[in-house]
Amino acid sequence: KGIMEAVTQALLVQADRDDPALGARRAAADPFLPLSAKDAAASEEGRQRTLTTLLEKVEGCRDLLPESPGKYLVYNGDLVEYDADHMAQIQRVHAFLMNDCLLVATALPNRRGAYRYDALYPLDGLAVVNVKDNPPMKDMFKLLMFPESRIFQAENAKIKKEWLEVLEETKRNRALSEKRRLEQEALPRPAPAPPESTNPFDEEEEEEEEEEPSIEEEVVDLSLEWIQELPEDLDVCIAQRDFEGAVDLLDKLNEYLGDKPVSQPVKELRAKVDERVRQLTDVLVFELSPDRSLRGGPRATRRAVSQLIRLGQSTKACELFLKNRAAAVQTAIRQLRIEGATLLYIHKLCHVFFTSLLETAREFETDFAGNNGCYSAFVVWARSSMRMFVDAFSKQVFDSKESLSTAAECVKVAKEHCKQLSEIGLDLTFIIHALLVKDIKGALQSYKDIIIEATKHRNSEEMWRKMNLMTPEALGKLREEMRSCGVGNFDQYTGDDCWVNLSYTVVAFTKQTMAFLEEALKLYFPELHMVLLESLVEIILVAVQHVDYSLRCEQDPEKKAFIRQNASFLYETVLPVVEKRFEEGVGKPAKQLQDLRNASRLMRVNPESTTSVV
Repeated sequence: KGIMEAVTQALLVQADRDDPALGARRAAADPFLPLSAKDAAASEEGRQRTLTTLLEKVEGCRDLLPESPGKYLVYNGDLVEYDADHMAQIQRVHAFLMNDCLLVATALPNRRGAYRYDALYPLDGLAVVNVKDNPPMKDMFKLLMFPESRIFQAENAKIKKEWLEVLEETKRNRALSEKRRLEQEALPRPAPAPPESTNPFDEEEEEEEEEEPSIEEEVVDLSLEWIQELPEDLDVCIAQRDFEGAVDLLDKLNEYLGDKPVSQPVKELRAKVDERVRQLTDVLVFELSPDRSLRGGPRATRRAVSQLIRLGQSTKACELFLKNRAAAVQTAIRQLRIEGATLLYIHKLCHVFFTSLLETAREFETDFAGNNGCYSAFVVWARSSMRMFVDAFSKQVFDSKESLSTAAECVKVAKEHCKQLSEIGLDLTFIIHALLVKDIKGALQSYKDIIIEATKHRNSEEMWRKMNLMTPEALGKLREEMRSCGVGNFDQYTGDDCWVNLSYTVVAFTKQTMAFLEEALKLYFPELHMVLLESLVEIILVAVQHVDYSLRCEQDPEKKAFIRQNASFLYETVLPVVEKRFEEGVGKPAKQLQDLRNASRLMRVNPESTTSVV
């Protein structure tokens, strides 16, 4: 107290120097020691004048701190503010503690005893925490007020102790006065006496009313210590990030007021508590925002999600949880390094995405087990996340013009990972099909065009000669390739030594067409049925039309017989193999391929024509 008085007097002396007339008037009354004055009325007036005089030294606070009859200065002094994270000195401040609030002001440069307004904190929402000495950081205490906290250092341990004591005492007095006000408002007020009536029938009504028991409004006891301290305790819990403790206090209050009437004091208490609930909700929302660290996986969000659900904010909790996980998945995909083979990158991409999706689904099921209405939101989120995955997938597989075999392997890997979600009853295969169908269709048509161009180029150079593979090894390799294509009777088309009784063009066409069919079946799903079937028909038509035209135009009997042998190989061997393999891969036969196989000629042309239609 002595230090406070000394500081107050110093400020008043400075005020007298600035305004001699004010000093003369003050000398006549001498009311400027509110803590030691003995006359109550003079003390109250002196306190208010002291407050007014001191606040004249603080720029920018006049409009923010209106004068009121009950407001007075309790304590003030210089402090040094430190950064709460790095404990670095920020600035020197002067604090003014009043009976209902704390004003913090910063010193103005080159103006001794003058200050500028910095912050104003109501005592109802202010918590004071002692900071243990940790040399060289000592004589510090922390002020907690949502959504921030500030650390101040006193000049020495004695002044720190005085600050802590006077702050707690002022807060206690503030809470006590508020308690008394609530108690007075809660007292039942006597009803005014009704005027006497001269009606004789009123006596009978009064007798009937006397027989009925009078029902008085139940008075809610809000004088309990834990209720009086509830707003402050909530502020402390929020500032210290004790979310569970804050929600426990709210549940306790709701249980206590559950069956109580809603009186005016209860409404005022509810208004204070609702303000804290909004603050707590804002903090929990920030905890789930993508701006926060995304490390720790889905479980890191469980604490904030569970408390939001307890506050009745399950819809908001669901929305924020899914936004948080979407940002985490997107960040994980962006952090993948694109290096090496495309298939290796796709393996990494699928592992990261589908593992994250599976963990998110399991955590969602745990957090929102009792909120069935939120599951539709998860399905929508999963579809959106799958679209993000497919964008990254297609950019590496289809936009980079990878071969059809590489694209087929990558799609196969994605499908296999997608099946992992069936462990939790989630099937997103149809979504990945729907999102990939456009890119796969484009890849099939592009590769079909490549085969057709290559076949036309070989047809233009066709000499209709038997193949001489020169070595038995080369012949054995060709046999193995044809066997892998499904041609089991290839030996009947081989001759003596290393000769093959087929044209190079027909053999190359067979290998290329069967390779296309095998890779296309890896990419197949029902939406691609007609695209694949039409592509096969177009490819086969190019070959058979060329054979048909050559057979009509060739005049040499020996070459004509060789062309017939190649045509027989196409109709009786290659086309049945294509039809059988397509039916095995798709699960149903294709009438278009049957028509091609059963026709002796695929196109009817003018026998006298010598112009190819290919």
